[in-house]
Amino acid sequence: MFNKGLRTRFAIALVAFAHLPSPVYAGSLEQAQYIHNRLAGVPASAETLLKMQSLIEQDDVQGAAYLAVEHPDFYRVTLKLFASPWTNIDQDVYEPLNDYSATVIGMVRDDVDFRQVLQADLVYTADTTKVSVPAYQVNNNNHYQTLDEQAIDLKANLVARTQSELTDLPSEATAGILTSRAAAKAYFYLGTNRAMLRFTLMNHLCTDLEALKDNTRPADRIRQDVSRSPGGDSRLFLNNCLACHSGMDPLAQAFARYDYQFNSDTDPEGENGQIIYSDTVVSKYHINATTFPYGYRTENDNWDNFWRQGINQKLGWSPALSGSGQGAKSLGEELSNSRAFATCQVKKVFNSVCLRPPATETDNSQVTSLTDSFINNGYKLKQTFVEVAEYCSKESE
Repeated sequence: MFNKGLRTRFAIALVAFAHLPSPVYAGSLEQAQYIHNRLAGVPASAETLLKMQSLIEQDDVQGAAYLAVEHPDFYRVTLKLFASPWTNIDQDVYEPLNDYSATVIGMVRDDVDFRQVLQADLVYTADTTKVSVPAYQVNNNNHYQTLDEQAIDLKANLVARTQSELTDLPSEATAGILTSRAAAKAYFYLGTNRAMLRFTLMNHLCTDLEALKDNTRPADRIRQDVSRSPGGDSRLFLNNCLACHSGMDPLAQAFARYDYQFNSDTDPEGENGQIIYSDTVVSKYHINATTFPYGYRTENDNWDNFWRQGINQKLGWSPALSGSGQGAKSLGEELSNSRAFATCQVKKVFNSVCLRPPATETDNSQVTSLTDSFINNGYKLKQTFVEVAEYCSKESE
């Protein structure tokens, strides 16, 4: 169960944040308070507040914001709330800490190039030389849930490790949070593995399939389980199904060798399951093959990005990449090098810190500037938090 004390604290923090007025400052001290509250979620100590005030008076607002992100609650509360919705289909902010959210937190702390969140052989775990928690295990979340329940300082007690060291995944089959246990439990659970692509688009490119519908893409990679005349009407396929599946299916093929394995009889919710990687395409890619036998039969994990042409060029695919590859790691590289990925991270930080989406022409111009900064400065998300805090703290001066 999620720690009740932390859940209450998170709820109080969210309510308090939601009722914070737009900043109208009497001076640098009030601006310092605003920045610290928005980044750390708690009031600053008198010593920290005076240091922040001094930096603001020296016109170093970002320096003041960096002091705020040094507070442990920036990692344990703010970043936990920031990342938790990505780890589950319900997008619940109260989801217990897991390998997905802990890895996001660790990457922000260590200024890791955030594109690696969809590519790297990387996972963050507790430093068991410092804290007493259950050892990391591939088939449960006890390690992370104990960190959560004991309110352990994540800033001081997370360490970077490789997924291939801790799991049965070979290094070439790792892809950051895409191959985390939490993501597998949420998005490889039953189904056809298309959910992993859809929720990755939602969580990391800030778009959904409905916005990407394009019925001008070829249908040759749409799987056999998709009827070409649903309800006996081929127009439904041509006008609806084709528009999504023509781009989605050749991309989701990257996950053809992954599954989430659990005992459905004794553990129907998969609480004790684990991600697996197969030498061959997993059986779920061949379910309902008789729905349209002439459809595409998946024989490998080679993927192609049909959205590099047509209206979805708008996502800003990198010209340095080919748009084709094998497996989840190379797909993660394709997605995370898009302009949409960078803009999405900035917009999510903006929502987190400003407590509202970008809404005005000035906001949108700032998002463009922040996205350029994020890309040009090595995709460091901590810096984006700092830069957004500076903007939001000055918006009503």
